[in-house]
Amino acid sequence: MATSSIFAKVRIDNPKQAEAFIDALASSENKPKRNPTAPVKPPLTDYDAIRHLMAKGDTTK
Repeated sequence: MATSSIFAKVRIDNPKQAEAFIDALASSENKPKRNPTAPVKPPLTDYDAIRHLMAKGDTTK
């Protein structure tokens, strides 16, 4: 989404348009649940494992 659309001027002329706009805003905040396409590995926090990884020079793990 372009950031310029955030600053779009909206003109509401009647109550039906106001209700439709409010409904659209409300439905947009109900984000669907994301399902990751690949499993997420937890961050590496063990100091010895980090040292071993850096010593190998392999950053893909």
